[in-house]
Amino acid sequence: MKDGTKTVFLVIGALLIILGLFMLIPYLVEITLGDKSHNFLFWSIFSIFIGYLLLITNQTEEKNLNIKQAFMMTSFSWIAITLFASFPLMFSSLNLSFTDAFFESMSGITTTGSTILDNIEMTSKGVLIWRAILQWLGGIGIVVMAITVLPLLNIGGMSLFKSEGAEFEKILPSSKEIAIVCTKIYFILTAICALCFYFFGMEVFDAIAHSLTTISTGGFSTYSRSIGQFDSVAIEIVTIIFIICGSIPFLTYLKFLKGEKAAFFNDTQIRGFIYFVLLSVVIVSIYCYFFVKASLPHNIRESAFNVVSIISGTGFTTQDFGTWGNFSLFFFLILMFVGGCAASTTCGIKIFRFQVLNLFIKKQIKQIIYPNGVFPIKYRGEIVGDAFLTSVLTFVFLYIFIFFLLTGLLSLSNLDFTTAISAAATSLSNVGPGLGEIIGPNGSFKYLPDLTKWYLSIAMLLGRLEFFTVLVLFLPSFWRN
Repeated sequence: MKDGTKTVFLVIGALLIILGLFMLIPYLVEITLGDKSHNFLFWSIFSIFIGYLLLITNQTEEKNLNIKQAFMMTSFSWIAITLFASFPLMFSSLNLSFTDAFFESMSGITTTGSTILDNIEMTSKGVLIWRAILQWLGGIGIVVMAITVLPLLNIGGMSLFKSEGAEFEKILPSSKEIAIVCTKIYFILTAICALCFYFFGMEVFDAIAHSLTTISTGGFSTYSRSIGQFDSVAIEIVTIIFIICGSIPFLTYLKFLKGEKAAFFNDTQIRGFIYFVLLSVVIVSIYCYFFVKASLPHNIRESAFNVVSIISGTGFTTQDFGTWGNFSLFFFLILMFVGGCAASTTCGIKIFRFQVLNLFIKKQIKQIIYPNGVFPIKYRGEIVGDAFLTSVLTFVFLYIFIFFLLTGLLSLSNLDFTTAISAAATSLSNVGPGLGEIIGPNGSFKYLPDLTKWYLSIAMLLGRLEFFTVLVLFLPSFWRN
């Protein structure tokens, strides 16, 4: 086995050990607040053992990875973690099938938030906290990957942020140090979020569980009614604030700590994200005022929370927005595709790609009017090259193509159109709830056919890893020397 390939399995082994150590947390919760089961302890030991075997059998002097091995490491790591994370769910008191356990695990680690549980309140607290931990780990995992791996692989225009990461290497010696600092920031934000939830009325367990899934923009809740269970304006405001904290680039936090006090205001992505959120809230509030007939303050409250939750891909809900009329179904379906900023915990197409597409369209219109004119595209003060534009356009095209392909496959399972199209959108964009009676905010994915759940599990992984990272593994040329 080549040294680079050994490094791939070395990394997977280390990640399985970390995953096994985190399983001890739900075990402690289980024996104190849950079913007194030793299920998590067994699978913790098992995961650590397998991880240790991978470590000792893949020792190598050469720790560097080439591009091919970086692709392999990224995809195989997420699949391995999902598989091992599903074992304690499958053998818990829920008695889940392997398909359901894998689906729930994939939904957790990709911070999607779709669930097969239809009676969450009756679920053991050990399982509930494990679901939250998976989303928390997935959130920091994607942040680290977006900072250290995706820019190097030139995935969907992510090379744009390679130079931004290089700025911090003048202060921090390596990408590893940048990842460590981002992890510390992530942990601090989670702790502050938990304290705020507790201060405004949540029980300790609920505050911790929801803080883990809020900052990760994951959306798993300890209640079937999600955040609506608490019926608290203060809790909803706290949730909105920390969802936004998770939706903005974590490199911006580093800039702020470096001394750039206006870093959050100067970032083009953040401004675009906030503007789009505000515009969407205004549109939904006005629509609800005239057609849902609730009071304006109530409309603004419900619109703000659900718009922020869906755009960011968090998936928390306070109401079933599917009952607000056909326009709301269409509008929230569109919002599922948007996502937050690059190098954040969110998924979706992401704001920077929409901004680049907007600039590209403007250029094409100007070129039609002034055929001999030269109109370079500038984003964040830098001229955007053709290779970058091609990367962004290809990503968006592939996103739309896979969305329609997945919708077609789901329709073959005899799902109604609303369920099929929203399931495709929510899985690819890692949002969580879909639309309609079956998988809407008040439903679950439990009653979907098993084959459909596997389609959606694959879609979650594709969306989380930005498509190309996974799809490139299916090219024969990729495996040739």
